[in-house]
Amino acid sequence: MPQHVIQRGNNRQMCFQDPADRGAYLAFLSKYRKEHEVDIHAWVLMDNHTHLLVTPRKDDSLSRFMKALGQRYAQYFNFKYERTGTLWEGRFKSCLVDTESYFLQCQRYIELNPVKAGMVDNPEDYRWSSYLYHAYGLRAKWHTPHDCYLNYQPDPDLRQASYRSFVASSPPPGTDDLIFYTAISGKALGTETFREEMNTRYGV
Repeated sequence: MPQHVIQRGNNRQMCFQDPADRGAYLAFLSKYRKEHEVDIHAWVLMDNHTHLLVTPRKDDSLSRFMKALGQRYAQYFNFKYERTGTLWEGRFKSCLVDTESYFLQCQRYIELNPVKAGMVDNPEDYRWSSYLYHAYGLRAKWHTPHDCYLNYQPDPDLRQASYRSFVASSPPPGTDDLIFYTAISGKALGTETFREEMNTRYGV
């Protein structure tokens, strides 16, 4: 089941100083998603935190993947900048995502982070997110487009154009706040029926 994952720098410190750092993070992400069987659907690398939208294939895949990714990148970062100590703010935050109602809303939320933060005017101007892969057809070996995106339109060109229009449109009122709240709190993101089902099955 898809999960929205947030990992923040300790005390909101910078985790990425230059493009090489973001490139290294994506290289480690590519390595460990294969090793720990996690599909990466969407991502954004901000200055002091990351968002991922992923589907782990096994019960413990996500925790093993995030531990390996976080530790390896912290080793790289500490060595490069001659520092010691913790890079990340404790354990990552995550929540289950209702695919039918909220998957694409969550994906849009992730890819619009740089725009909302005032880093760029348009999502296509930010290189370190999955927007260019969904909106213009870029490809990466670590990217696994989700069926919710692939089924949006059968034709790739129409799908990309429709997705650009979707991202440019306004989400339903309160959606962004709900996505942020559920990710931070660990509650399931979805309809009331979905939340009740997840509570019954997983205690979430």
